[in-house]
Amino acid sequence: MNEYIASVSERLGKLYPNEPEYLQSVRAWLEMIEPAVDKPVYERLDVLSRMVEPERMFSFLVPWQDDEGKTHTNHGYRVQFSSTIGPYKGGLRFHPSVTASVVKFLGFEQTYKNALTGLPIGGAAGGSDFDPRGRSAREVMRFCQSFMFNLYRYIGADTDVPAGDIGVGVREIGYLYGAYKRVTGRAESGALTGKGLTYGGSKIRQDAAGFGTVYFLARMLEHQGESIEGKKIAVSGFGNMSLGVCRKAAELGGKVVTLSGPDGYVFDPEGVATQEKFDFVRDMRASGLDKVAAYAEKFGVEYHAGKKPWEVPVDIAIPCATENEIQTEDAVLLLANGVRYYVEAANMPATAEALKLLRLSPKILTAGAKAAGSGGVAVSALEMVQNSLRYSWSRQEVDEKLRGIMSSIYDASAAAAEEYGLGYDLIAGNDIAAFKKISEAMIAQGL
Repeated sequence: MNEYIASVSERLGKLYPNEPEYLQSVRAWLEMIEPAVDKPVYERLDVLSRMVEPERMFSFLVPWQDDEGKTHTNHGYRVQFSSTIGPYKGGLRFHPSVTASVVKFLGFEQTYKNALTGLPIGGAAGGSDFDPRGRSAREVMRFCQSFMFNLYRYIGADTDVPAGDIGVGVREIGYLYGAYKRVTGRAESGALTGKGLTYGGSKIRQDAAGFGTVYFLARMLEHQGESIEGKKIAVSGFGNMSLGVCRKAAELGGKVVTLSGPDGYVFDPEGVATQEKFDFVRDMRASGLDKVAAYAEKFGVEYHAGKKPWEVPVDIAIPCATENEIQTEDAVLLLANGVRYYVEAANMPATAEALKLLRLSPKILTAGAKAAGSGGVAVSALEMVQNSLRYSWSRQEVDEKLRGIMSSIYDASAAAAEEYGLGYDLIAGNDIAAFKKISEAMIAQGL
């Protein structure tokens, strides 16, 4: 590692010793982009320090009342990481695991994921340690209103545009947008994305991250002279991203054979590939129970309590759940089972050690979430365009635009890897492509 990169990494470690998710994300990125940090201007203008820390960050208390009249207080966050190439853009996550470190890690990842889309959007993230599971719709509404009354002054169509993430779906976005309109007095549809179709949302938004991942995968397969048809796929999670992968894979002839939750995983040898199964998974997620066992009971398939799906022999593995779900032992299983393609949809789903093991193996081709998982934000940005035009594209039009964006991301990642002598390392390639775009824009705009 060159001296400048090492100094930036050391400085971050001293400043944020208790923020492991953020440090892991940044240090992995610094390692990936090292071949491209080859000009004195980067150190002279201290570009890296300005890229790895957020421009602004806000934290606030979120008091709200439950249905019994008892008051609870949660913590809310918004990190506005980079506005170099456009207004801040990124999700809101409502989950007990949310901390300042998690939000900063998500904002950092989002910045470089957004840059790859080719659209003029910066990076941000936010959320709260509030858990919507087990709460009534009225309780969730009260929380969302209180959260927005703290957040509204920091966001807007040309400032910062939040979207959904774990725990924040169409329902929560609706409550948040309603509160935003009330407190600002503006029907500013571009202030949030992920909205319902009746008030400015984009078609295929819920499936977009999964669709985009499969489109990226299709280009990887094409590079190897293959197609997705007939391939068996292991997927983790059972939310919108996982379901999007199931739907698009089935459309292109592939077959997702696993889904997972905190309780374990299910194995469906026939594939999650029918409308009945899609509808059931959607309802299962909407129930808020966060358990995948119900799928096994409904369709009479295998359920493995307390286990992960990576022990199932498949052609392709696509982690769609959460960060660090793939440990070293899981990576060993994937390789032992002959998995040939590993494509990240979730943010940082593998630990640094597990990812290194997969990347360096000649038996498997890998792709990172900054590239393959960009479909969600791509369609979010397309939603912003539609809001500004006061026009709604058809489902087919949005899907076609998404496929084009994902193809461009693949091309940029592959070209950057080749340019710096990294062969077919798409993970390093996508990090370098995003770094070059943002750093060039940052230098052009001065201090």
